Parts: sequence; C-alpha cells; structure tokens
Amino acid sequence: MLVQSPAEPELDGAQSLDSRAWRWIWIACAVGAAVRIAILITKWNKGLLLNDSLYYSSQARQNAEGRWFRDALGGNPGAEHAPLTSLLLTPSSLLSPHEFWQRATNTLIGIATIPFIGRLTLEMAGRRAGVVAAFIAALYPNLWMNDGLIMSETISTFTVVLALWFAMRHVQRYRRMSALWCGLAVGLAALARSEVLLFAPLFALVGVRTCRIDWAATRTWLARAAVLVVSAIALLVPWSLYNLGRFDAPVLVSTNAGGALLGANCVDVYYGPALGGWSWPCLLFSGEREGEDAAERSVRWQREAIDYAREHADRIPAVVTARLLRAADLYGLRELVLFDVGEERMRWASWAGIVSWWVLAPVAGLGWFRQARRYRWITLCPVIGVIVTTALFYGGHRLRSPLEPVVVICAAIGFTSLTRVRTFLDRWVSWPDR
Repeated sequence: MLVQSPAEPELDGAQSLDSRAWRWIWIACAVGAAVRIAILITKWNKGLLLNDSLYYSSQARQNAEGRWFRDALGGNPGAEHAPLTSLLLTPSSLLSPHEFWQRATNTLIGIATIPFIGRLTLEMAGRRAGVVAAFIAALYPNLWMNDGLIMSETISTFTVVLALWFAMRHVQRYRRMSALWCGLAVGLAALARSEVLLFAPLFALVGVRTCRIDWAATRTWLARAAVLVVSAIALLVPWSLYNLGRFDAPVLVSTNAGGALLGANCVDVYYGPALGGWSWPCLLFSGEREGEDAAERSVRWQREAIDYAREHADRIPAVVTARLLRAADLYGLRELVLFDVGEERMRWASWAGIVSWWVLAPVAGLGWFRQARRYRWITLCPVIGVIVTTALFYGGHRLRSPLEPVVVICAAIGFTSLTRVRTFLDRWVSWPDR
C-alpha cells in the first residue's frame, strides 16, 4: 500500500497542494505539447504511406464532402475500421492540405490525453503520482509517436483513459448510474478500436467479491453488470444498424476481423522469422472474389484463417507464445520496428519506445501492487484485454496501445512508492501528503 500521511492537511492547505499539483501537470502538458508539435511540423506536406492511414484519411475526406463512410477508393461502403477516428477527423478534412490538419487533430487529442492521465492518477494514487504520470505521458515515445499519424491509436488511447476514469468512478460508487457511464465510455472506446469492447465484461466484474454469500448483493451486482455491458453494446447499435443496409453480412463494428485473422494465421507467421506476427501477402494470396463485398470477404477470410489454424494446431502454442513475447518487446524486435516504420513511425522513435517499455513495464508491475487495492482490477482489465487480443491475432505495438495508459499510470505509482523518488519530489514541491 502507499504510505499515508499522519494527518490530513487543512482545507486551505489541500487546495494549495491541488493547485501546485495542477501547475506541475500543466507544465508536463506544455512539455508534451512541444514534443508533439515539433513532430507534427516535420510532417508538413508529407505524403501517406501504404497503410491504414490511407483509409482513415480518405474516409474522413469523403465524409467532409458528404459521401459518408466509403472505402479508401470511394467506390464502395467502408467499414474496414471502427468509425470514430474518421468521424473525428472529418472537420479538419475541410482544410488544405487536409492530411496535415488531420495529423494536427490527432496531435491535439494526444496533448489532451496528458492532463487526463495526470488527473486520473492523481485521484487514484495522490498528487505525486499524478504529476509523475503526466510527465511520463508527455515524454513516453509509445504515446507521442502515434499522435502525428492519421491512425486510430491516439483517439483510442484517449477514449481508453476516459473508460478508465468512469471505471474508477464505478469502483468508488457501485451504482447503476456509474455502471451506465462506464459502459458508455467503453462503447465509445470500442468505436475507436473494436477490441476495446472486451473491457465491458471485464469492468462488469467490478464488485463481484461483495456478493459471494448474500443473494441480495448478488442481484444488485448482476443488475449493475448488465447495465454496464448493455450500455456498451447499445452505443454500437446505431453504427451496426447503419451497416445493415450497406453490407450483405452483419457488421457489429468493422469488417477488419477477417483480414486480421488471416494475416495472423498463414504460413508466413507460423514459421520463420515472422513467427507470431502479421503478414499482408497472406491477404493478397487469398484475393477477392467477384460480387463479394467487404463483410462477405471478412467472413470468408475468418473461415480460411480458422481452417489453417486447425490444420496446423501443433504450431499454435509456439505461435501464441511468440505473439505474447512480441507484445512484450521480448521477441522479433527487428520485425516490430520494420512494422512501425511501415506505418510512418520513425525508426529511432520505435527503438526509444521499446527501451522505454523495458524501463517502465517492470516499475508498472510494482506500481500495480502498490496502488489501492480497490483499483487493481480496473487497471488489470486492459492487461487482460490486450493479452486476449494478442493471443487471438498477432503481437505488435498497435494491439498493445490500449494498455499504454495503464503502464504510464502504474509506473508513476511505482516510482512514487520508492523512498528516494519521494524524497526527490518533496525537495522540489514539499508535499506533506501521500
């Protein structure tokens, strides 16, 4: 547990400490903004590479022109990815050059994530941890190197932080209204990255330990859990209904599952140096069929991927192990960096992110144990979600992105639980509280 102060400060003193903490958080935000704006400036008039950024940029541009949610070529309905990213990039697509302003939009959202992480950590673990978390968020390469891209990671990170905030509120209150807001936040995050929907059943387990014997408590928990899960799914319903008239097969969030599965279950990634990764050529080899829309193609690719996995079931343990090691930056580093470079991340930034992960992840493990017990489950949920997603699909930095805010939060708690770090911080800010 974190060390508690012998006495609570007076109200005026507490307000003064909060003001001081927020002053440092805003300084961290300014530092993070400087880093991100500097990266953004380097991308002025820089073209897009052949990756998912083409889809997001093109769809946002077409949305701005009144042709809503089309594919990258503009000829067919598009739901290859969840819709929130292209929707938020739509207003900036009216400006020229639209790619730069789309990048700028993501940069602003990335900057806004910093104080949100600081505020969340401040409430979970105190002022010192909140300030340290804000500075880590400002300088952590695995956050800022995504913010100048036209991709979904920045927006999904922001929405995951919001989901964690409302999950924390739910832990504090254990009420149906808090469960409703938590579910809606998860649903919003799932509209940025569909796999985040896994958080809904995980967050629904909040409070389950209180109902082991008492049936009345069990019914109360079941009601809260149902509200959380149903509200998360309900937020996806309008998008799903919209897609019913556009595709010949149901689309809950996106048509990307088939491609993700097939690229992760083929000869290229079951054997050789790309073990546990993802292969674009596997999709090209399967190809398209005449008259087949994106939803039908996704279903076919899912079937082909499952068939391949069944035929090579003896390789699954090795493949899943490699996927998890890749997600932990312990295997296939060369391929991971090449994948990042192919998505327009700078090579040196990718390596800096790997080294930063090596430093922060162990400290985050310590911080997870040192945080207040009631918050441990909600910070564990993204870990479980990323492990499940990685095991089912592939190991990569993109699939790990929903976990990065938790690494920042728990690492800050871990650092501030160390006596020398606390002494250093006290020497600068003289906080008498935890």
